[in-house]
Order: sequence, then structure tokens, then C-alpha cells
Amino acid sequence: MSRTAARTDVARARLALLALAAAVLVPLVAAGPRGVLWVLLGLAGLAVAAVGLWWTLAHSGAVRVLGAVLSVTAPLTVLALYAAGGMLAPAALSLALWVLAAGAARSASASARAAPVPAPPPARPWALMNPRSGGGKVDRFRLAERARTAGVRVVLLGAGHQDVAALAEDAVRDGADLLAVAGGDGTQALVAEVAARHGLPFLVIPAGTRNHFALDLGLDRNDPAKALDALTDGVELRVDLGFAAGRVFVNNASFGTYAAVVAEPAYRDDKTRTTLRTLPGLLSGPSAPRLRLRAGGSLAEGLQAVLVSNNPYLRAVDAARPGRRERLDSGRLGVLGVRVEGAVRAAGMARGSRAAGLLRLTAGEVVVEADTPAVPAGVDGEHVLLPAPVVCRIVPGALRVRVPRAAVSGRRRSGEPDWPRVTALALGRRDDGRADDREGGGHVPLAGLFGHSDPARHPPLQAGPLADRPEPAREDGRGDHQR
Repeated sequence: MSRTAARTDVARARLALLALAAAVLVPLVAAGPRGVLWVLLGLAGLAVAAVGLWWTLAHSGAVRVLGAVLSVTAPLTVLALYAAGGMLAPAALSLALWVLAAGAARSASASARAAPVPAPPPARPWALMNPRSGGGKVDRFRLAERARTAGVRVVLLGAGHQDVAALAEDAVRDGADLLAVAGGDGTQALVAEVAARHGLPFLVIPAGTRNHFALDLGLDRNDPAKALDALTDGVELRVDLGFAAGRVFVNNASFGTYAAVVAEPAYRDDKTRTTLRTLPGLLSGPSAPRLRLRAGGSLAEGLQAVLVSNNPYLRAVDAARPGRRERLDSGRLGVLGVRVEGAVRAAGMARGSRAAGLLRLTAGEVVVEADTPAVPAGVDGEHVLLPAPVVCRIVPGALRVRVPRAAVSGRRRSGEPDWPRVTALALGRRDDGRADDREGGGHVPLAGLFGHSDPARHPPLQAGPLADRPEPAREDGRGDHQR
């Protein structure tokens, strides 16, 4: 790190601490000792809203209606009381200062990334495109036409089942020196695995619906054709790949509640109604999933949902930028486990990432267990049935990704602030740059559920090679390109 960059980080760290102190002092200056009561009132409003949300999701009938009313009226009541007591403006100022503090802290403590490698133009690029992905983005942005003009051999997916991985393997045998995909994350994962196995560069064209992988690579989801700039003015990044029971994922593998909802036949046609209909039984009914998770010599039990991600999501909930990962090359899986039983635990969710019902950590390997021989899972959004126990692992630097040069500078920093590191920077202490082995540096174990397991019962797991992995059984028999 240069001296200029170091001085900039120190200045940002000091700004973060000053803004944080000001955010705490504003309500105290405005209301004196009563400012503490106003803060507690705001926290109480969040807790009541969380209880209302739990009742809305976990119950039906009159309880659901009451929960919906609570989740809306609680924050509105708090705002009305703030306004009546003359505290609305101080509360808004305090919140703005907290946002400033968090932004400066994230910027000051962001981990350094390896410099991208300039990449020469490919000689025989190949692209697989799904005309139905993203509501027809391939046709709307003329992606096939533009790619062919740039010298790319384009294969369009047709109706019915097609073996995406086999098409990519055929392209490699025909001499392709770059594999590209314009489609959903699931299709991208299948082709990415082929590219990684053969050591070829991989290019993402964000033509799907959500494009989470493209977002974290810094690509422009509103203009997917810009990704083709990587063919002539590209740089190469090394990113990790995740595997769940041998099945590759570029984003995440989910188990439990979300996977069960996705498995419903009506989910694809009416997501909201299907989710509201099935969640009560999945959260509080007899069919609620109960999963066990082993990671790093520790055991968590009674989980309703588990999300294992290719690199950690540095915020459990981010309304502005949901599902963001600061980096894709940490060599660590992100783990988010949830156990919410009753309104009291739901109210505790107002604490965010430090809630007792949340488990957040990172690990090199994770094992998800259930009391059934197979576990439903959502792997990059596709429902599959995986044999239990499911071993999830990560292969660091497995994938060579080609992105436009402009995408590297466009990536935004995200994640929870690392306040100990920020404090050390502000005080002028040297920072060795080592990452904490916990997501965001602030992991709090799942209270009462997370403890050390017996090493003899749970021996260390060994990661297998990238090739020669068994293909998991698919419950619906459909390929990723049909999603």
C-alpha cells in the first residue's frame, strides 16, 4: 500500500470515528439524559415490527393479519412520537451521521485485492446464450448479433432440455479459447465449471433476471452488451468456485426453508402467494426443517435455513444492495444459519447480524446434515435434491474470469465495518491486513446452539479434485437453462 493510500485510509478511519461519536451525541444534546429513552423507544419499535413480520410469515388467518398491522404501525408510531416530541430532526441527523460513519469505516478497512492481469483478445471465443433469460435480454440488446460481429461463435439455447455442460465441452473440443454465457446464474455455473476444468477464461454477459454473480464482478446489469468489451479491452481476475455435493455454484447453495419454497410446483408462476402459503408450515409447523451444520470443528443444530455462499455476503440484510459480496477471491465459504422460534426470538432479529437467532461465519468446508437420506437445496436458484450429508467446499482461484477494464474500477466496497481495524488505523497503529476468520469481523455464535463437536465423531474433511465429481440427482429433471 502506498503512503498516499495509507494516509487516505487513516483519514477515513478518523472521519468514521468522529461521525460515530456525533451520531451518539446528537440525541443526548437534543434531549439531554432523556435521549437514551428516545433511543430505546426506537429499538422497541424495531423489535415490535420484527415480531409482526414473524407472525405474518409464520402464521395464517387472524394472526397473520395482526402481524402485518404491527409490522407497519410500529415504525409509524415511533416516527409519530418522535415528531410530537421534537426528536424527528435529531433522529434523522443521527441516522445520517451513522450512515456516514459506516461508509467511511467500510472504505478505510476494505481488504486489498490483487491487481487484475491485462488479457489479450481471444482467438476463438464461444458463447452460449439463452434467449428466454431475463425476459428476453438477448434479443432486446442484440447480444447474439453484437457477439458475432466481435468474432464470437454463438450457440442459442432452444426449447426443451439441452445439456449445457455438454455444449461447453463440445466447444472446447472444437478449439474454443474463451467460454462466455448470456443467461441465468445457474447456467453460468455449469459453463464456469467446464472453463475451470480446462483452464480457460470465462466471460459473464449479465442477461439473466438477477445476475448476482455479474453484479459482484462489477458488470453493468442494465447494459449487458458492455460485457463484450472484455474481448478487446479486458482484464483477467481469479475467483473462487463453490461446490455442494459436487455440484458447482457461483453464488450460493441454500437449504431448509427457502429450498422448500422453491421446490413448490406453483412457485415459478406465483412466487409471492406460494411463499406466503407455504411459510407458516415451514417456520412453525410440524414440517419445519431442522438442519445440522458442521464447520471448523463446531456444530449447530435445529436450524430452519442455511445459506452457504461462494465467499461471504458481508451483510445479512442489505435493502439497498441485497446479496452483495465484497470479494470473490477470499478462499472462504460464507455461512448464514437461521433459527427463529416464536415472537421473542423474532424480536431479537432487530439486532441485525448480532441477533441470537443468526449464525454467521466463514469456513473452508461446511457439512449440512438432516434426518433424511436426501436434502432439498436451491443451488444458484435451481431446485435439486442432494444426498445427505451435503459437503460444501470452495476451490480458491479456480476460475479465470474475463471482465472489461472499466468493471474493475466500478466495483463498490460493501460489507460491515471492521471497527477494531478502523480504530487501530485512526490511532496510527500498523495493520498487518490479515482478515478475521469471521464474517465482517463481528460474528456472534448462535446462542445456545453452537458448540464444539467431538473431533473423533467429525473427522476433518478433505476436498476432492475439481474433476471427477458425481452429478447429483435432480428432482424436477430440468436443466438450468429452463429456469
